[in-house]
Amino acid sequence: MNQAELNRPNHRVGNRAGLNRAGRVSASPVPGVLDLLAAARRGLGEAMVEPRPGERYAAAHLAALRGAAAVLAARAHPAPGRRGPRSAWELLALAAPEMTEWATFFSAGAGKRAAAEAGLDVVSSREADDLLRDAETFLALVDTTVGIPHQTALPRVS
Repeated sequence: MNQAELNRPNHRVGNRAGLNRAGRVSASPVPGVLDLLAAARRGLGEAMVEPRPGERYAAAHLAALRGAAAVLAARAHPAPGRRGPRSAWELLALAAPEMTEWATFFSAGAGKRAAAEAGLDVVSSREADDLLRDAETFLALVDTTVGIPHQTALPRVS
């Protein structure tokens, strides 16, 4: 690997967070990634039981944001010379181009999340439920992206 490849912001380092040099899943992710995924799952669980749509929406969006942080912990490397803040969603699109559509989707909902967190009535129950399902789907993709086996829970049979 040459120096130019090492300096690219999108460069993936072998065995960091479960990815080998080819970008494929390897043995085990680093603990920080696991911590972020656990926090994302806890947030998703909180969203599932939240009765208020705005709070449910905000919790689901934050769970997705923690999932994005897990991917960034696994893949992102600072670009030399790049200064200034960037959103996690913008960084996700750079670090994991295959997740660009998800990054765009969740980035578009950040303002609504902030308004909901401020107590404004900006989210319907349907919107909150839809975002909750989307966040759950996104976190399943995050799991596989960082090398965590994912199995969708089966519905309960009565």
